[in-house]
Amino acid sequence: MNTMSAGAEWMLTTAGLGHRKPASGTWGSMPPVVLAAILIAVGAGPGDPLAWVYYTVLSLVLVVYSGACIVFGVDAEAKWSKDPGQVVADETAGQCITLMMIPSMLLTTPISIAMALLGCFLLFRAFDILKPWPAGAMQSIAGGWGVLLDDIFAGLMGGAVVILGAMLFA
Repeated sequence: MNTMSAGAEWMLTTAGLGHRKPASGTWGSMPPVVLAAILIAVGAGPGDPLAWVYYTVLSLVLVVYSGACIVFGVDAEAKWSKDPGQVVADETAGQCITLMMIPSMLLTTPISIAMALLGCFLLFRAFDILKPWPAGAMQSIAGGWGVLLDDIFAGLMGGAVVILGAMLFA
């Protein structure tokens, strides 16, 4: 029996983006990138005096969308399937992690900002799709944690590559 409320579905699908085809996970990863771009554009990005705003906002998005996965994940799997494609709150949360790991040295010009954001987006999506260990193993966990944890690891791996790349090439 499906007991998921419309509000829970709205959160889990990141305001309906999870119903967009193809590549619903890609759609779910986009809002944090747009949000990060706006924050950087208004002077609240990493390395800026208002960097705390950037990290606070992305942390709140991470916590809220992670919480939605954990709390409503069982209902989502009952309605759709195991780790359903409609649920993109996990991608929204995981993308925030990669974005919070951008070194400020990569954000010096409009072009470098665009490249850093695009790099974060592509790296997160690559790790989310490929699911290298331990990300892939996380999907076997039941319920909302299984929906979420592979994306948390994808976010961490994407962020680690961004930092490593910045250290090696910047």
